[in-house]
Amino acid sequence: MALTIGIVGLPNVGKSTMFNALTKNNVLAANYPFATIEPNVGVVPLPDPRLARLAEVFGSERILPATVSFVDIAGIVKGASVGEGLGNKFLANIREADAICQVVRAFEDGDVVHVDGRVDPASDIETIHTELILADLQTLEKAVARLEKESRIKKESRPAYDNAVAAQKVLEAGETLYAAGAAAGVDLALAAGLGLLTTKPFIYVFNLDEEQLGDAELHARLAASVAPADAVFLNAKLEMDLMEMSDEDALELLESFGATESGLDQLARVGFHTLGLQTYLTAGPKESRAWTIRQGWTAPQAAGVIHTDFQKGFIKAEVVSFADLDELGSMAAVKAAGKARLEGKDYVMQDGDVVEFRFSPR
Repeated sequence: MALTIGIVGLPNVGKSTMFNALTKNNVLAANYPFATIEPNVGVVPLPDPRLARLAEVFGSERILPATVSFVDIAGIVKGASVGEGLGNKFLANIREADAICQVVRAFEDGDVVHVDGRVDPASDIETIHTELILADLQTLEKAVARLEKESRIKKESRPAYDNAVAAQKVLEAGETLYAAGAAAGVDLALAAGLGLLTTKPFIYVFNLDEEQLGDAELHARLAASVAPADAVFLNAKLEMDLMEMSDEDALELLESFGATESGLDQLARVGFHTLGLQTYLTAGPKESRAWTIRQGWTAPQAAGVIHTDFQKGFIKAEVVSFADLDELGSMAAVKAAGKARLEGKDYVMQDGDVVEFRFSPR
């Protein structure tokens, strides 16, 4: 499974610049609304230093990290839900995303025109929320009518109808379903099945200028404004520069701004946290690889990510912790120390487990 994050925001907030840095693509990053005409999709690796160590231990020919897909959507403006700007066509492009990343402009720059004529992060967030809520209300208007008819014929359709009506009430109150739906009794999984955008988790990326990067008070204030959602702070232009540097030079530049991790690495990591994902590792002479699973998955479920036959014919999983393997330096040493375990079908996978699955071919 792969993580897909849809990037949204008003025009000229730095979305395409950030996307360029994420994917090293030359997406048009022009200083006018709607520079992004078609959705751009980029697949980027999730930083994981454990893989390099595994490759060293096993002599792996290649490293395959877990990946995060980013979908860059054209800038949304007020009225997008009723066709203003480039309209609902672009909202449709993020319906399949696992999470929505809203890029919010906090920097002041007279050369980069803000679509509303002023920089106001809270107002920008409200504009995007409103357009997504209105888009969901349009979707629900049709769904509620359909489900009401179905519920008259099939009693089993009644819960879906009641859930849609409850979701409608939350949205009409100006709240997103992810933030307020559960408290109002909305089954988010059922609501998500209707293609509702606001059931998705939100991540907020605040695009700052270089001086703001070291302003802890500003960071705290902006983070509090979107809590309990996760917030990432970066300078999109700086991220572009970091892409052209060696790892050592990039770290030195980041440290000069009081940071130890690039904003884009933060974003990938935060995406995993927001969605409750983790990775387990496999390694051998051919490759060292990270596999994405949901937290709480059992060993057979994790095996199924490699191939469904692994899940169907699951027998056991030989598991060692990365920490033990890193410390002892080889599988032989790990086994000699009694640190290798055989786990059954009820074993709950832990982040960083190094695993070899045993299965019976079907």
